[in-house]
Amino acid sequence: SFYYGTFPAGFLWGVGSSAYQTEGAWDKDGKGPSIWDAFTHKKGKVFRNETGDSACDGYYKVKDDIQLLKELKVNHYLLSISWPRIMPTGIKAEQLNEKGIQFYNDTINSLLENNITPIVSLYHWDLPQVLQEKYGGWQNISMINYFNDYANLCFEKFGDRVKHWITFSNPWAVAEKGYETGEHAPGLKLGGCGAYKAAHHIIKTHAKVWHSYNNTWRREQRGMVGISLTSGWGEPVDPHSQTDRDAAERYIQFHLGWFANPIYRGDYPEVMKNYVGRKSAQQGLGTSRLPTFSVQEKTYIKGTSDFLGIGHFTTRYVLQKNFPFLQVSSYHTDHDLAELVDPNWPAPGPKWLYSVPWGFRRLLNFIKTQYGNPLIYVTENGVSETMQCPQLCDEWRIQYLKGYINEILKALNDGVNVRGYTAWSLLDKFEWNKGFSERFGLYHIDFKNKNKPRYPKASVDYYKKIISANGFPNPREVENWHRKAMDTCSATHQHLAADSLITHMEMVTEIVLPTVFTLCILISIVLLIFYLRNHS
Repeated sequence: SFYYGTFPAGFLWGVGSSAYQTEGAWDKDGKGPSIWDAFTHKKGKVFRNETGDSACDGYYKVKDDIQLLKELKVNHYLLSISWPRIMPTGIKAEQLNEKGIQFYNDTINSLLENNITPIVSLYHWDLPQVLQEKYGGWQNISMINYFNDYANLCFEKFGDRVKHWITFSNPWAVAEKGYETGEHAPGLKLGGCGAYKAAHHIIKTHAKVWHSYNNTWRREQRGMVGISLTSGWGEPVDPHSQTDRDAAERYIQFHLGWFANPIYRGDYPEVMKNYVGRKSAQQGLGTSRLPTFSVQEKTYIKGTSDFLGIGHFTTRYVLQKNFPFLQVSSYHTDHDLAELVDPNWPAPGPKWLYSVPWGFRRLLNFIKTQYGNPLIYVTENGVSETMQCPQLCDEWRIQYLKGYINEILKALNDGVNVRGYTAWSLLDKFEWNKGFSERFGLYHIDFKNKNKPRYPKASVDYYKKIISANGFPNPREVENWHRKAMDTCSATHQHLAADSLITHMEMVTEIVLPTVFTLCILISIVLLIFYLRNHS
């Protein structure tokens, strides 16, 4: 049932995005190539071979986008820094890019001038390509020191103004999609080992950066360093079946616990160690494919998060499924489970993203119980659409935001320590291997128009009302928000349609007029030749 009420005073409302997905300017002003530049420039890696080369042109539109944040009346904006933009090869001793550093300085200053708090992620997947080519990226332990140098440069240059730092955004996807399935950059398929090795190095890197901040910068800058972990919720198909309950527990531990358990409890989840260890032994391996932490490393890693960022999008029903013994090992067969969905769950966009708000409250309560009720910021939550024509009246996104935000309110009443919410995302943007076919934005972008104009969807108006009211005051008011949001989007849709027609006409003019002009010249030349021949 829906719960009417308001959030505590001081609750933070915001939106987020990431560097590679929005900035564009992939090779401008001294920026070095990232693994995503290299990956998207290979044919067949991304839907329709699209790239983030220009993305939303966010590099050139900082002031415009901050105006959108002001329109939304958000308290904070979650952005990421592109490592190769400020350190082209990823190696501090080799080269710094002052223009890149200036870009982020200007962005941070503009946000603060407009009373918007920057929450900054150091890594949203765009590893410098040089580090991938030279060392194998996150497969190599040397990344720990290179990343720590980069993080310390960021603390030095921006830490006087940035007080909320995220070391890694959704490292599960970096490890699993980058080094297990190869769906994401760098596109490696190192089945059964690659993801575990990458995650191991990422966790150790996170801890090193936290200690660097703690020892060198905290006293002077008084900021916080956390990590942002993305996880769905796993619900047992039969809550009365112990095997299904165990399978659902494994689902969470192999997603969230993989990273959260070492940081909050000092080691990988027992169930992960048991399952991967047993499967490794069955394959005749002398040691587990899941690496181990030494006693010193466990102590060093435990407690290295001032807050926990949580990304959450959807839920699955989970049941036990035994995979037969396979010579080919895989992260996906290690946990012996199958995932199901309820066909009645709304799925407005891609096939993976079902709207199941009640799963969010359960996930938040799981975190409270498992990890000692840490301070939580919701760092990513939203829904995408896959329709090809513009969808400004995004009724389904309004229902999604309303449902999921309401579950956070219920979780607060359960005693969960949530301090802020970040809607994902500000703009329609480049969605990794899906290209521009999935759109998460509160603002629509017409990517066919070279100026890439932004248009508010109905959800902008609705989210703005939630922020202003700090929650859901009463049924009549909330219903009124919905009606007004849908009215507003109809007018915006007409504006977009008119702009699209003008853009189409401009494109036609740009192509047709020069072509006609060229043809006229050619015909004139041919006629002139005929005329001269006839008169000679």
